[in-house]
Amino acid sequence: MSTANRLQDPRSQVQSLLDSWVQAVQAKDVARIVGHYATDVVAYDAILQLQFKGREAYGAHWQACMEMCAGPGFFEVHEPTLLVGDDLALGFYLCHCGGSDDKGQEQASWMRVSQGYQKRDGRWLIVHEHFSAPFDMQSGKALFDLKP
Repeated sequence: MSTANRLQDPRSQVQSLLDSWVQAVQAKDVARIVGHYATDVVAYDAILQLQFKGREAYGAHWQACMEMCAGPGFFEVHEPTLLVGDDLALGFYLCHCGGSDDKGQEQASWMRVSQGYQKRDGRWLIVHEHFSAPFDMQSGKALFDLKP
């Protein structure tokens, strides 16, 4: 497939969106991160609130998350799966994310992530996102030490 055809291919476009979003998260650049979301995004994150409605609300949450990790952060997508149609797509993967505390100790865990993408006005955007961590039903505690 030629470069021009790849740029037109919906799967390549969604992969480019995912790659660009990951780079923004790794850079801890909240403005770039939220630029990947639709204005009416609905997100379910693993912390703080049950849901976030709208890019502005979710952007404020991203800002708070970045401030929680004082030191360098990291964000790695593991085995992404993309199911892509002409204007609607779904992605899911495991994500190893975290940062360092004020003593330089790594604070990280594996999360489960699902994202819904939609092509609007010729541009792919994240319209839904869900981060979660499994938990133990007996204790009610999150299982942050699990690995793939």
